[in-house]
Amino acid sequence: MNRRCQWRYGIVQWVGLALSAVLLLPSFCFAQHISWERLSEGLMVSVWKPMESCPTLPTMLVVDLDPERTRFSVHHYAQDGFTQPPKIWEWQQRTGHQLVFNAGLFRDDFAYLGLLYQGGRPVGSRRHNVWQGLFVAEPAVPGLKKARVLDLASDRFDEAQPVYAEAAQALMLLDQSGKIRVRDSGKHAYQTIVAETDKGHILIFKSLGVVPLYDIGRCFKETLPTVRRAMAMDGGSSSDLRIVESLWERDLHSQEGDSWKSLFTGSTNFHIPLPTVIGVSPR
Repeated sequence: MNRRCQWRYGIVQWVGLALSAVLLLPSFCFAQHISWERLSEGLMVSVWKPMESCPTLPTMLVVDLDPERTRFSVHHYAQDGFTQPPKIWEWQQRTGHQLVFNAGLFRDDFAYLGLLYQGGRPVGSRRHNVWQGLFVAEPAVPGLKKARVLDLASDRFDEAQPVYAEAAQALMLLDQSGKIRVRDSGKHAYQTIVAETDKGHILIFKSLGVVPLYDIGRCFKETLPTVRRAMAMDGGSSSDLRIVESLWERDLHSQEGDSWKSLFTGSTNFHIPLPTVIGVSPR
């Protein structure tokens, strides 16, 4: 065999071995593309169906938020003048936010579990020692990103002098190194996920079916390379998300609008009272 033939044969062998290695990897998935529809400045939505790449994941509602154009606000029912926790549509009516979604976990008496800051004031309980996810927004110091998903295992957060006015602690799901930070417990529930992308956008995911948190973390790791960090807010019946109807006013009642856009208004979901929510409005 001459040198040219040897070179060609070697290339063919190398390509064949590389393809075989990829096909044999049990966790290999091609990157997913999410198609977006813009509703307002800095706010886009999608209905994401992972399907073959992540077969255990149900359809998920996804909202893409640009913190340079949208403002985040934490709300706790006692601080907002409610005597009892309201449902999500009541939260939206009271606050006027374009988007409202549920925050983290709470006790039977509706006290928030973990750090919670509203307007720069602490309104939650002590820092939770196990949950390492912290959503923060609206920095008081120039030069900081306007919204982040912090990992308290590596990021510093001074509770006495917080540099962000809004903050809500919950479970860390996927860290920047690609490590899934929850156990593979197999527990199925509706889920609300907050993620930070490589471009600094904030993504909100709301599952339309029950799914283990670990499966979401694995899917994000394998198919959404733009997601840098993700945390899990409260799940189960507390998982909720709503976008104000006025953003759909032109086509909400069309056949296409009824097929999926009404999902974002919460009209097809069962809702329970929520003691703590996060609202999003234009800057």
